[in-house]
Amino acid sequence: MRDAEPGERLILVNYVHQPADTPYRASHAVFVLEGAEKSYDAVNEVPEVLLRRLIEGDVCDGRQLDATIHKFLAKPEVAYLHAHYAKPGCYAARIERA
Repeated sequence: MRDAEPGERLILVNYVHQPADTPYRASHAVFVLEGAEKSYDAVNEVPEVLLRRLIEGDVCDGRQLDATIHKFLAKPEVAYLHAHYAKPGCYAARIERA
């Protein structure tokens, strides 16, 4: 798993990451390097690209949510937040600066 280099061709596909036939079914767009011959398959290893792109995350009680949102949005490299309910794991909201 890596970032594409300038000039490399990518294929945009839809990936179903939660295939359950329920309202929780979920998919997202992913880019695949044209001509890629193998998928990323590693154990006990975090791909470098995730270490660079995932800026920060946290789990907090709802009473600390406002402070947590402000802490993250204070970072200029954070464009927006995705909030999820931690225990059920459901998507809750996209949060942006006013």
